[in-house]
Amino acid sequence: MAVNIITREDLNEFREQLLLEIKKLLSGQPPATKKWLRSYEVKKMLNISPGTLQNMRVNGSLHPKKIGGIHFYDYDEICKLLTPENKTIRQ
Repeated sequence: MAVNIITREDLNEFREQLLLEIKKLLSGQPPATKKWLRSYEVKKMLNISPGTLQNMRVNGSLHPKKIGGIHFYDYDEICKLLTPENKTIRQ
């Protein structure tokens, strides 16, 4: 049975490689947005109350998917609500 011995130099080299990879990941791309948002995230994003969110579901402004009793909202649909052309939400 072969035995591999890990030295301090090996650990330092691994640490340097790991730090370089993390820096590449953090600097190269903007933070990814989630495709589906939960109710609390939508309320925070739109700055609305739970009742307003329910009214938006009822009147068809939003079309969530319900999975296991939890509503999930499409991020792109929420962004469309925030565009100036859309007059669904009044400021």
